[in-house]
Amino acid sequence: MDNAAKLLKTMTYTSGTDDASQALLTEEIASANHLEVIETVISSLQEDDSAMVSHSEQGHLWKFKYGSVEVFVQLTGETDEDTLTVWSPILKLPVQNEGLLLRKLLEMNWSSTFEARFGIVENQVIVSATRTVAELSPGEVSRNITVVATVADDNDEALQAEFAAS
Repeated sequence: MDNAAKLLKTMTYTSGTDDASQALLTEEIASANHLEVIETVISSLQEDDSAMVSHSEQGHLWKFKYGSVEVFVQLTGETDEDTLTVWSPILKLPVQNEGLLLRKLLEMNWSSTFEARFGIVENQVIVSATRTVAELSPGEVSRNITVVATVADDNDEALQAEFAAS
């Protein structure tokens, strides 16, 4: 079993795990760096070998297809001040009934997005999650990517149908 497969296997534990198992799990994945974790999570979620990565002075940027959405993951670096940002565009603006859409998104932010949230960037509704790298665990990396991808995929088509472009 290669390191990526081992890491993925260890990241799939449940909250019912006992303390001794949790300690072993933490020790086993503590040495994994954020890049390896991100690439492992993306490889488990991507469809049709859709993952792409770009490395630049601004950090690392991945893009992959999950269901009916594209998901972007950006890691600006490895220092405590750097950030992990995950986002997925789900609806282009402007739309019909924009006020109703905004109210719906705010209500959904409260009730159904977990650590992610709906937002608006460059005339697009997105689902996103952002966190600094300080004390970032592999489980948090996995959860942020998975939650954004799932919330976006679960809501994009319904929102597009309900709020057609104007």
